[in-house]
Amino acid sequence: MILPKLLSVFFFQLLCVQILFLDGTNAQALQVGFYKRKCPSFEAIVMNTTASFISRAPSLAPALLRMHFHDCFVRGCDGSVLINTTSGNQAEKDAIPNQTLRGFQVIDAVKSAVEKQCPNLVSCADIVALVARDAVTLINGPSWSVPLGRRDGRVSNSSEALANLPPPFANITQLKASFRSKGLNDKDLAVLSGGHTIGISHCTSFSNRLYNFTGRGDTDPSLDPNYIVQLKKKCSPTDATSIVEMDPGSAKIFDTSYYTLVYKRRGLFQADAALLNDNVTSAYVKQQANSGGSNFLKDFAVSMVKMGNIGVLTGSRGEIRKICSAIN
Repeated sequence: MILPKLLSVFFFQLLCVQILFLDGTNAQALQVGFYKRKCPSFEAIVMNTTASFISRAPSLAPALLRMHFHDCFVRGCDGSVLINTTSGNQAEKDAIPNQTLRGFQVIDAVKSAVEKQCPNLVSCADIVALVARDAVTLINGPSWSVPLGRRDGRVSNSSEALANLPPPFANITQLKASFRSKGLNDKDLAVLSGGHTIGISHCTSFSNRLYNFTGRGDTDPSLDPNYIVQLKKKCSPTDATSIVEMDPGSAKIFDTSYYTLVYKRRGLFQADAALLNDNVTSAYVKQQANSGGSNFLKDFAVSMVKMGNIGVLTGSRGEIRKICSAIN
């Protein structure tokens, strides 16, 4: 009789532990409207402040979207990309892939406005996620509900940015591995690459495709020869300052023309061209190119929410930074 009773008590305790664990996990998950009760004006403050910048400088929209991507792919979406380098630590912000990031002043302005209304409550990580959404929406892109409740990380290392951010010259195997390591699938890779429908790039990110692809003074055979001629007019072999639109003609409007360009072998980066080298990603490119991007905007919203969930800190982990560029 004693053994059955002991086993019964043990399994009851185990069940209670499982329930507590599950409840704790669910309680700390991100939530749409996370600040609605304690800071009901938060999302309006973010939109209004972001709009004040985008209205004057629409080119900030792709920069802010890129910032969110670069934040999430290194240590998760924890605002670590915002932290400044100190005498004892080189932060992510100063890693080579991040040296061309722009828009930090927008994040700082939003944080300042939010702190005046709701001090010590809203994380910089949540601000980055929401600003990225609003920036896209403000240039005719989709909108989506952003789950909130992230907390800010306390670590930022430049070496981790180099190790985790897929470079513009990545091949399809490298791209798929990078995205899968973050919990994103091959469709997400094809969808989020569509963010290249807005923005610009320095010539250095793709000039090897024009002048020295294999080290023999040759061009990339996967790039449309006629497009190579056009790009050479804008970028000399040693040009480190000139910029080129990633989606020529509509680089300031969030549309679906990116996929038509990639399908026609006019994607600017090797990573764009690589999408044609896989069954899943190439099928998505062809579908969007042939249908005028019939479901791209909806898909982009879904994949952005997935990306925004990468490695988030919630509950008591991390902190709420007072200033986004420095840990407390």
